[in-house]
Order: sequence, then structure tokens, then C-alpha cells
Amino acid sequence: MGIVEDAHNVKVLGFGERNIVLAHGFGTDQSVWKHLIPHLLDDNQRIILYDNMGAGTTNPDYFDFQRYSTLEGYTYDLLAILEELRVDSCVFVGHSVSAMIGAIASISRPDLFSKIIMVGASPRYLNDVDYYGGFEQEDLDQLFEAMRSNYKAWCSGFAPLAVGGDMDSVAVQEFSRTLFNMRPDIALSVAQTIFQSDMRQILCLVTVPCHIIQSMQDLAVPVVVSEYLHQNLGGESIVEVMSSDGHLPQLSSPDVVIPVLLRHIRDDIAL
Repeated sequence: MGIVEDAHNVKVLGFGERNIVLAHGFGTDQSVWKHLIPHLLDDNQRIILYDNMGAGTTNPDYFDFQRYSTLEGYTYDLLAILEELRVDSCVFVGHSVSAMIGAIASISRPDLFSKIIMVGASPRYLNDVDYYGGFEQEDLDQLFEAMRSNYKAWCSGFAPLAVGGDMDSVAVQEFSRTLFNMRPDIALSVAQTIFQSDMRQILCLVTVPCHIIQSMQDLAVPVVVSEYLHQNLGGESIVEVMSSDGHLPQLSSPDVVIPVLLRHIRDDIAL
């Protein structure tokens, strides 16, 4: 195993000819895909899992605050992983911020991505003129301050809101665990990078087919954002809004989400 693979806890499962890359969002790690993986293995796919730098499962000594102050830092990591594994083409399934990371990577290397499946993706979380991202700057400032003042308490409050359930639910407990595993200063830095990002201007440069999958109710990403992506991506795209709640539907509503994901992984956009 190379340095890049080791740093990102890269796992390769299965021996199929088609590469499926699963990339997680903020506060989670590759375990967020646990309900999907058995189905992909049944399909004889080669599944590639990795952890974004800063996840609680990665070595915090490797986290470079300057490098990861923009999403490009994560994009370079993704391309390095694909290069080290000698992946010449993949179906990229990106949850939350990783959907945008995959989109950015596809601009410089469209040959590496046969399609991108975006789960709960947003190019910008802040509201703007003629754009509804869901948050005002004041909301984000309060969120960052809560993370600074008492990270453990913030995790306990944020997890049920993000997942869309109470603290007794297994999905909320799972997200709480991975969120709390992050080092607080790293979690704050990652959250600031994500929530203050604005990727709207690069959407037109994304030419690979994109499948946009969205929960009907999502604290972090309003449904209108999925339509914005659909209208502004440079290549073909398709939107499916699922009858699921929360920003981690693959964890909280696997019965609803897994069949949808499998269909989008298996089937291409009908022209």
C-alpha cells in the first residue's frame, strides 16, 4: 500500500471490471456506505472506499490547514488516490461535499469519471441574490461559534438535526460517533471550508453526466439546490428527489435510498 492509500485508509473490495468510488461527506467516514456495499459486491463491482483527510479515522498530523482551506486540496487527494490505484475510469458516488470534490476533479480529468452521482450536494450553502442555499451568514457564524465553545455539546445538538431523527435512532448515534471522532479544531476548519465555499462558477465546466439525488427534507441542502445544479451543470444531468429525510439518507433511510443509488449506478441517463 502506498503513502496516499495509507493516509486515506483506502479499501478496495470486489474484483469487478467497473470501478465504483464511494466518497463521504463532512463529519462521517467511509462507514457511512455500509448499507450500500453488500449490494455492490453482489453486482461484481470493484469498490473503492477512502476517508477524506480530517475525518476522525485519519491521522490528524497529516491535516494541513492551508491545503484544506479550499476544496481543491481534497480534489488533489482524490486524483492521487485514483492514480495510485491505476483507475482509468470510475462511477463516482459523492455524498455532500464529496460530490463537489468529484465535480472539480472531473473538470481537469473528465476521462476518469464515467459519471458522478451526487447525494445531497450543494455548490453554495449561503443565500445570495437570486440564489437560495439555505443559510444566512449569521447562521453560519453561530454554528462556527458553537463548535468553538463546546464541540461535544455542538455534536450532540447537530447530529439529530442533520440526520433528521432523535438521539435514540441508530443513524443519529452513528453520525454522532463519527462527528465526535474528529479533532475539534480540524472539524471547525473543515466546516468553515465547506460552508463558506462557492462552486457555482465552475458548474458549467463539469461535462461528465451527473445524477443528482436529494432528500425531500434536508437541513443542509434545500430541494431547490438540486434543481439549480441540474440547470447549471455543463453536461447532462438528471434529478431524483427521494421520500427520505435528512442529510445522510444512506444511513437513516437505507430502504428508500439503496434501491435509488443502485439504479443510478447501474443505469445511465436516458437521452
